[in-house]
Parts: sequence; C-alpha cells; structure tokens
Amino acid sequence: MIMPEEKVLLEATVCFLVSHGIRQGYTLLLARKQKKIGAGKWNGYGGGPKKGESMVDAAIRELYEETGRGVVVEKEDMEKVAVVDCHNRKSDGKTFTCRVHFYFVHEYSGTIKDTDEMKDPTWFPFKSMPWKDMMPADRDWLAPVLEGKKIYAKAYLGPFQGEKIGETEVSIVEDFSAFKE
Repeated sequence: MIMPEEKVLLEATVCFLVSHGIRQGYTLLLARKQKKIGAGKWNGYGGGPKKGESMVDAAIRELYEETGRGVVVEKEDMEKVAVVDCHNRKSDGKTFTCRVHFYFVHEYSGTIKDTDEMKDPTWFPFKSMPWKDMMPADRDWLAPVLEGKKIYAKAYLGPFQGEKIGETEVSIVEDFSAFKE
C-alpha cells in the first residue's frame, strides 16, 4: 500500500465565517476538508500563502478559491482571533512546525459552494460544535476563542495531524503584534 506524502507547510491561514442569528446565537461555518491534512474533518477555509503574499491576503484568496470563487471579503472584515503553532511529527519521525493564523470573517458577499477541497458547508452554533469530527487540538484553543478571547497556542500533533501527541498549550493574548505576519 502506498502512503500519501505528508505535506510540510510552515505557515498557513484558516478563516471561519461567523454569523449571528436571533434564535441560535452566533454560528460558525465549517466544511468537510476533502484533501491533505485534515481530510474528512470539519474545518474552516484556508491554506498556505504564495510567495510575497501576506497572511491576511492569503486568507482572503484561499477563502475565495475554496468556496468555489463564491465568497468575497474585505480586509477590514477580517478579525485575527488566534495564532497556533502546530508542532507536527511525521510518519518518518521528522518534525516541523506550521504557524497557522486564524481569522473570523464577520461580513462577506457571495455564495458558498462545494469544491473539490471543501464540501458540505454547514453553520454550527458556537454551543454545538462537532468537536469529535474536527482537528484534534481545535477544542483546546477554539473553545476560548468562541468565548471572545484572543489565543496563542502550541499544539503537538502526530502524522497528518491525525492525533494529539501532547497537551495543547493555550495562552490568552491582548493582540498579535508579537507574531510575524
């Protein structure tokens, strides 16, 4: 059996669209990843920056591409909510760290469509997140973000980020000025 190659990405972005409904409170848009790290898991939209691209520009581009060229967002509607350093151990024992910049998107235009990377976009109330079907460390750092905190975290993950191999370290921060963009 041929094992898929483990992608090594040193910086990435993830966007979560946020909506507020009178009855259900705040909700977060998640979709099922179809490829690469996290395939089959509920996640936000994102990926790595292109050469010379800022993290927020990469987030806007990835959101546009992964929603079927459907969602358009302006920088001022992006709120950075977390930076997570994912310390990854590959199947061969080698390690690498990927710094992921997470954003909430409060306003957007366009239509969300299924793509070959992200399917079944679904709105989840903050109080009913599908934690068991998300990335292994998400509950540790995303739960405080959903309570309004800004977070810096270190997650320790096994091959393909399929399991936690250590406790996630979570710190509350005032802002993200200490983190390279």
